[in-house]
Amino acid sequence: MQQPPFCPFETHLEQTQALKTLRTATEGADDGELFLERRRSEMLAFDDGRVKTASYDAAEGFGLRAVRGAASGYAHSTEISHAALTRAAETARLAVGAGGGTLAAGPAQTERRLYPSTDPMAEAGFSARLDTLREIDAYTRGLDSRVIQVSASLATALQEVAILRPDGTLRCDIRPLSRMNVAVIVEENGRRESGSHGCGGRAGLTGLLSPETWTASAREALRIALVNLVAESAPAGVMDVVLGPGWPGILLHEAIGHGLEGDFNRKGSSAFAGLMGQQIAARGVTVLDDGTLPDRRGSISFDDEGTPSQRTVLIEDGMLASFMQDRQNARLMGTPPTGNGRRESFAHPPMPRMTNTYMLSGPDTPADMVAGLEDGIHAVGFGGGQVDITNGKFVFSCTEAYRVKNGRVIAPVKGATLIGDGPTVLKKIRAIGNDMALDPGVGTCGKAGQWVPVGVGQPSLMIGGLTVGGAAT
Repeated sequence: MQQPPFCPFETHLEQTQALKTLRTATEGADDGELFLERRRSEMLAFDDGRVKTASYDAAEGFGLRAVRGAASGYAHSTEISHAALTRAAETARLAVGAGGGTLAAGPAQTERRLYPSTDPMAEAGFSARLDTLREIDAYTRGLDSRVIQVSASLATALQEVAILRPDGTLRCDIRPLSRMNVAVIVEENGRRESGSHGCGGRAGLTGLLSPETWTASAREALRIALVNLVAESAPAGVMDVVLGPGWPGILLHEAIGHGLEGDFNRKGSSAFAGLMGQQIAARGVTVLDDGTLPDRRGSISFDDEGTPSQRTVLIEDGMLASFMQDRQNARLMGTPPTGNGRRESFAHPPMPRMTNTYMLSGPDTPADMVAGLEDGIHAVGFGGGQVDITNGKFVFSCTEAYRVKNGRVIAPVKGATLIGDGPTVLKKIRAIGNDMALDPGVGTCGKAGQWVPVGVGQPSLMIGGLTVGGAAT
C-alpha cells in the first residue's frame, strides 16, 4: 500500500510561520533545520509454539537545531505546535549566541527514491502474520527430530520525515523497514546448540511472508545449529584466518567503519586521524559506504539533514580517500558532506553515521584461500563484539567457524573469538575473494546512544596472524 506524503504542515503547523520561527532560531548561525517525524512500528514474536510478543508503538515529534562552529543547540518535543516550536527555537538559539556566522548553502536537490512508499503493516494483517509464524514453527520442527525449540519473529516499521531548512526548502521521505528472524535450538545426547538466520530491507512484508523466503531462513538456522552441535572447542593462539563473505563485514563496520566517521577524525580521537591520502591497508583493499543501493536496509534517499545519500569511496586500493561526513563536521574540516548525517529519531541530533559499508571483491577464489591455510580458522558467521574507536581494537565472537590444517577443513569449532585492531588488520589482508556479498538485511548500529539500520558486506578475506581466543591448545 503506497502511503501519501507525510506533511505535518497540513495538520499541525502553518509552514510560513514555522519557517519564520526556524529563521529566527538560526539567525547568525552556520546551519540548522527543523526535522519532523512520524514513526510507527510493530513486532510479532512466536516462541516455542505460542505468541511471546505482540507490540505496536507510535510516536511523532520535531527536533530543531541551530549550529555555529563546533557548537549546536538542539531542542525537541513530542508536541508539534507553534507554541512548542517557539520554545524550542529559544532554546536552540542559546548555542548561536550573538551570531556572526554565515548560513551555509542548503543541500543539493534530488527526486531520487531508493525504496517504495510502502506501509509494511498494511500488507498483511495480524492473523496472516501469526499464521506465517506458526507455519515457520511447524516447518522447522519437521526438518529434524533434534529440534527442541523454535523462535520466529516479524518486525515492521514506517518512518515518515519532513525536513524544513532556513532557505525554505522542504524535503519529505517515507522509509519502510521489515525484518524476519528464525532461531533454532537443537539437542542430542544432552548437548544443546543454537543457530539463527534473518533477512529484511526497506520494503514491505510480501517478500518475507513468501514460503520460499522463510523456509530458506529456517533451513539455514537449522544448518548452523547442527554444525555447532558437532563442533569442537576452538583453539587459541595467533594464526591465519579466512573470513567468509557477507555478514562477517560487521567486523569491517565496527573495527574500521566507525573510525572513518568525520566527527572522530575532526576531534583527533580516531585511529585514522591525520592519515588522509596515506596507505592504511593492503593494496587491493577498497572500502565504500553507499547509501544509494535500492531497497537495502541501510539506504536512505537523503540523510536526516536533507543531503542526498551517495556512494563514498573511503579506502581506495589501500589508500585513505575520504571520511563519512554530516554537514557540521564537513564544514569544519573543509570537505563536502557525504549524505551521512543520520539520527535515530526527532529526539536526537544528527551525526556522521554509516549506511551500507562494504569492501569490493578481489581476484582470489575462496577455495584457494582456505587451501592456503596451514593451520588456521575459517570464520563464516559472527555474533556480538566490542570495539574501541580510539585505537580500533576489537573482540568478536564467531557463530560458525572451522579449524583448517594443511588446507583441509578438519572440524567445526565453537567458542572462537577474533581479537585484533582495525588498522593492523587492514594491513594484514593477504588475499581478497571474488565473492563479495552484502548481509541479508539485519544490521543495526549503535553510536552515542542512537541506533540506526545499516548494511554491511565484504568478500572472503585471508588475514595473516590474527589472534584467536578459544580453548587452550
